[in-house]
Amino acid sequence: MMSAADQAPRIGIIGTGAIGGFYGLMLARAGFDVHFLLRSEFPAVSERGLKLNSAVHGALSLNPVQAYARAADMPPCDWLLVGTKTTGNVELAPTIAQVAAPGAKVVLLQNGLDVEDSLREHLPDSLHLLGGLCYICVHRSAPGIVEHQAMGRVNLGYHSGSAANDEARRQAIVEEGAALFHRAGIESQAMANLHQARWHKLVWNVPYNGLSVLLGAGTTELMADEASRAMIQALMAEVVQGARACGHEIASSYAEQMFQMTESLADYWPSMYHDHLHKRPLELAAIYARPLAAARAAGCELPRMQALYQALSFIDRRNS
Repeated sequence: MMSAADQAPRIGIIGTGAIGGFYGLMLARAGFDVHFLLRSEFPAVSERGLKLNSAVHGALSLNPVQAYARAADMPPCDWLLVGTKTTGNVELAPTIAQVAAPGAKVVLLQNGLDVEDSLREHLPDSLHLLGGLCYICVHRSAPGIVEHQAMGRVNLGYHSGSAANDEARRQAIVEEGAALFHRAGIESQAMANLHQARWHKLVWNVPYNGLSVLLGAGTTELMADEASRAMIQALMAEVVQGARACGHEIASSYAEQMFQMTESLADYWPSMYHDHLHKRPLELAAIYARPLAAARAAGCELPRMQALYQALSFIDRRNS
């Protein structure tokens, strides 16, 4: 017999920006008990709710919202979806521990490689830590207002926790998470190898995030110019090369698939561009430094990616 928690898990959203706002709203509308932790946007969301303008799902809203300005005021949550930036992961650990129910599952909906590692050592061993890879075009246009252009799939993989040595239990936890998203009308897939899945995601993130900042261009402009197209393809090829050096096979056709998919998108400005625009720290460690270091440790240099990382580091320092 399933427990009440299994039947109706309580879900907490840590960081209600574009990612947290989108998935939290969709889960709440599907009937889940969802609680949102906010900081600067708390007054707007508690007063006016959350709004989603989606090219896929239409205009949706959630009002009232179970919104909180302090983690101490939230009830214990069985699942925690973390939508904050990787730059604050270590500082996030006390908040997660405070909000998590016993044996809770914590899902990092973040970009980059090994983003779970820095957080894991600061969390109780009893908590399960998962990685969530979001294939989505979404941004926040105003406090409590999320613009969704395309896609939405979330791939999940188990990172660490008390089920680390129990493959069947790990798989059951990841499939339970995917089922939550399925009930909200969101495609989700359980990934057997989280590390490999994160390398797959880097094939898109490395070129488009960085070049949007470096060149001040969205995807339409980047895909329309012969020189930037060549840079994108060369960077994608380097990511595939780095993944292979680290023992993760990625088909060359995958990079071409990501390239062609982007060509069909409406103009999209990646999250790193928005961070730069609003003078927030760029997620350079997760998306560039760690993959470069991992490839170098495997005897593989990625010169184009290294040059892009160096240029972005200069821009980030000057912007802050």
